[in-house]
Amino acid sequence: MSDSRSGPLVPADSGEAIASPEGTQSLPKALDSRFRANERIEIPRLVILLAALFIALNTIYLPVLYSVGEWIVSSDGGNRIADFVTLWSAGELVRNGHAAAVYDWEIAKQAQIAVTGKDYVGHFGFHYPPPFLFVVAGLAEIPYVAAFIGWLLASFVPYAAVVRALVGRPVGWWLAIAFPALFYNSLIGQNGCLTAALIGGTLSCLPTRPLLAGLCLGLLTYKPQYGVLFPFVLVATGQWRVIASAAATAITIGLASWIAFGSDAWLAFLHQAPMTSQAFLSDGQVYYGKMQSLFAFVRFAGGGETLAWIAHWSMAAGVAVALIYLWRSTVRYEIKAAALAVGAVLATPYVFMYDLVVLAVPAALLIRLGLETGFRRREAQGLLMAAMLLIGFYAFIAPVGFIAALVLAGLIADRAMAELGWSQPRGAERRALL
Repeated sequence: MSDSRSGPLVPADSGEAIASPEGTQSLPKALDSRFRANERIEIPRLVILLAALFIALNTIYLPVLYSVGEWIVSSDGGNRIADFVTLWSAGELVRNGHAAAVYDWEIAKQAQIAVTGKDYVGHFGFHYPPPFLFVVAGLAEIPYVAAFIGWLLASFVPYAAVVRALVGRPVGWWLAIAFPALFYNSLIGQNGCLTAALIGGTLSCLPTRPLLAGLCLGLLTYKPQYGVLFPFVLVATGQWRVIASAAATAITIGLASWIAFGSDAWLAFLHQAPMTSQAFLSDGQVYYGKMQSLFAFVRFAGGGETLAWIAHWSMAAGVAVALIYLWRSTVRYEIKAAALAVGAVLATPYVFMYDLVVLAVPAALLIRLGLETGFRRREAQGLLMAAMLLIGFYAFIAPVGFIAALVLAGLIADRAMAELGWSQPRGAERRALL
């Protein structure tokens, strides 16, 4: 039986209020009069201007970079070295019958050099489990530039649809386009939109479509580090149909990849996985400023590996305990879902800026709540701060995305404590500022 406390997400523009789960009140009466405004809640001009700047960054600046040879294709006509080269060259290896070679760093590097015509220092490793080889093999069927752009568009569409559904209003489309981390994802041709779509889809479908939610969660195993906290929450709330659907999906795509690519591909992946962890997390072969976790933050600040691991896993354990408590409480489903989405980011030590497109999911849910009940001052400031931290990565190349995730986590915790009656909004903070 599913836990009835997880109520459905009803589109805010459908004319209905979001249904409160059985035994749950949408807002305590004492807070309802403080949070809710009778008049229409409007978005301030500053937010609109910043959103317009981010939209321009994501829709205009990239074509400008392409025109001057700074995106996808170099000025000399060759393909630029970027993360997408890893995906497309891996697909070429799969198409030529060398699926296991994808996980051999030296062979993979030679395949990447063949695509770009340029050597480079280090490695762009392929770190995804074999089911993702179906995706890259399909990409390699298309010429490189078309595949790059097609991949971004194909992953953006479900991401944008999920963000729109979570916000519950047409403004959700603009949030999806304006989200700052989208720029970094698009710049290098990564999969942040796909990850966000699967996490957001899981949370959107979980209350009313458990089998579809499980399908999204099972597909998320292409990046298993983002699904670590879901089993704790699902078991704690008795979401057995979601668990069964997710397990069936993961097993099905795993078997399909074993049949298609052979056991050698799986063995090669399992052999390479600890090497990746050692190289990226322990040896620092990737600059820690590019990674956006507490582990990377400690290492970036000069802390040792042991301290970084202790800090990170202590935080992850705390997040897991807090999520279990929250999901078994009577707070609104939007708060539970937002907390799990940001928790998925905080729990993994292996996260890059392009992965933080996932933060559009908790941001969308916070905006949904704000548009329904009014934003308090700390929420308006916090959302703007998170956005500026994400865009600031381009200037600082530091774990500012981790701080942005903490800011969103703080806003979610503030909402949760208010609904649980642990805190009360004060006069200047109680009303809608958006």
